[in-house]
Amino acid sequence: MQYYCNSLTAYKRFITREVKIGNLIIGGGHPIRVQTMTTTDTMDTDKTVAQVIKCIEAGAELVRITAPSKKEADNLANIKAALIAKGYNTPLVADIHFTPNAAEIAATIVEKVRVNPGNYVDKKKFEQIEYTDAEYIEEIERIRERFTPLVLICKQHGTAMRIGTNHGSLSDRIMSRYGDTANGMVESAMEFCRIARSLDYHQIILSMKSSNPQVMVHAYRLLLQQMQHEFGECYPLHLGVTEAGDGEDGRIKSAIGIGTLLEDGIGDTIRVSLTEDPELEIPVCRDIVKRYNDQAINLGNASILPIDKLPYNPFEYKRRPTKEVLNIGAGQVPVVIADLSHLELISRESLLAIGYTYNADIDKWSIGDAAADYVFVGNKTVDFDLPGTLRIITTELKMGIGIEKNKYFPISNFTDFIASDHKNTALNFVMIDCYITASQIADEQLLNIAKNPTVVFCLSSKLQHAMPAVRRMFVKLMELGIDTPVILMTDSSHLTTDEHLIHFATETGALLLDGFGDGICLGVSENVYIESAGKMSNLSGRNYLSNSTIEQFLNATSFGILQATRTRISKTEYISCPSCGRTLFELQETTAKIRKVTNHLKGLKIAIMGCIVNGPGEMADADFGYVGSGVGKITLYKGKEIMKRNIDSEVAVDELIQLLKEHGAWIEK
Repeated sequence: MQYYCNSLTAYKRFITREVKIGNLIIGGGHPIRVQTMTTTDTMDTDKTVAQVIKCIEAGAELVRITAPSKKEADNLANIKAALIAKGYNTPLVADIHFTPNAAEIAATIVEKVRVNPGNYVDKKKFEQIEYTDAEYIEEIERIRERFTPLVLICKQHGTAMRIGTNHGSLSDRIMSRYGDTANGMVESAMEFCRIARSLDYHQIILSMKSSNPQVMVHAYRLLLQQMQHEFGECYPLHLGVTEAGDGEDGRIKSAIGIGTLLEDGIGDTIRVSLTEDPELEIPVCRDIVKRYNDQAINLGNASILPIDKLPYNPFEYKRRPTKEVLNIGAGQVPVVIADLSHLELISRESLLAIGYTYNADIDKWSIGDAAADYVFVGNKTVDFDLPGTLRIITTELKMGIGIEKNKYFPISNFTDFIASDHKNTALNFVMIDCYITASQIADEQLLNIAKNPTVVFCLSSKLQHAMPAVRRMFVKLMELGIDTPVILMTDSSHLTTDEHLIHFATETGALLLDGFGDGICLGVSENVYIESAGKMSNLSGRNYLSNSTIEQFLNATSFGILQATRTRISKTEYISCPSCGRTLFELQETTAKIRKVTNHLKGLKIAIMGCIVNGPGEMADADFGYVGSGVGKITLYKGKEIMKRNIDSEVAVDELIQLLKEHGAWIEK
């Protein structure tokens, strides 16, 4: 396999081996399946059955249920029987962590079991730093001895298995040799795959989950390459960003990780892990998947020139080197451009939606952490003094008014820019449609434009799936040695908030993860403003944005995408698990409470995990952790180190604040 997928320009599903899960087939080119996980206590049969039915009726094709011990595994039989009695035969998946015995029981009852190679046999105490080759081999043999019985049971009962690696729960042994890396995640899963294959068992699905989309995407790409190299075939992939969080942030982070892979034809089933009721995950999954079940996806994309050789490494993050034009490119964080050109009149109040608040009493502006850097106004002139950091982009070459004369910069397409004799002496935005003009603009023209040190390219495409065309243009720029900065321009013609978020996050996030882009500009087509009149946003439903909230939504989404791709940090990040049967406190309520008191701590990563079973592992790169350790008890972490153990939940949030203060991470609002 030349790279990690069939094509980087023309969409083509990567065909994996078929795996049968009850009456459902995953892989082999079958439709991308959607799934979720229950949040009820597995021992409460009635509540679990009711929630499974809710998920099925929402569209789930598989439903996962936690089975942390033998008693929960045994009770899966009662849950399955009750569902069958009610006429439901959707495949069930048992989620196993530390208990091989529970996995062996569950494998005789449900259609699929999920095991985590990081904690199924290996220890994870961070006590042994180095392993000799002999010790390493000895541990592999111990895994074979303990894992083989489960494989044989699955083989006997026709049960499928997901080998699900988590970035945050790699074992001491893997960490000692590979470190906290995507390579370590791949090897962790491959060890289990080799054992299964040696026993002629192939009903395997794999996952490489992380709360960091960069790590997650690199791990899946490496896994495909490794399987193809070692096995000559690939098993189906279950895609997901673990502990994505809730609301807008959770949807953005999930769409970036999952969508980046699906864009290249990678992935056979998905789960969006939101800190919300599980049935609310399914509409988000379906919005993501429908982009790839549409036969129209390849209209136009087939004509994009193939990529013969990649000028960048798709398995590790490195930002494309560019020169600096004012505050764009080089070492600067990516800029955010807001589009207010549709407004009839641009006033001081118009800037409130993009992070600027004007106080008339003292004639001063307040600038938020998520304030746009540029605003596109079309051919309008702004007739008031601007906030100090804001600059204007117009369709006409103009100098502005009074002291603002150096804040106006023109935007034009490449043909108009070449023909024009009048150019701004500091900054010029030049638009290129990467589908239409890719065949029209000669290399010599690109090189000539790029010689101008004031130029910033604005790349977009009118194709339904624009990302491959824009990526192809980046490859061309790199082949030609052009280091001009680039703004990613993406429009959406969708109507619902989830659809907008998924479209923006996938189209721009996939490029940002590969190191492409020095800025972002999101917009919606004119019909969205027309259709959205009077309709209000509700992220948990299938509702719409009202016109008055579109500018705010686009600005927040821009910063959310940059945050999720780790390219510009503008707010606190929350790594929050979906609650499940192991959760020891009210997760949604607690997450909201912690957000309320810590959302001003820019750049801090706080993990809010429901239980001690998997929480400490899955909060891999968090700065601080809030983890359920018993009923009504919380354990607080700094990194992976326990700082305060078994605190009463009533005072745990206050104790978290105190911990932040003790380590210099707290600032007063």
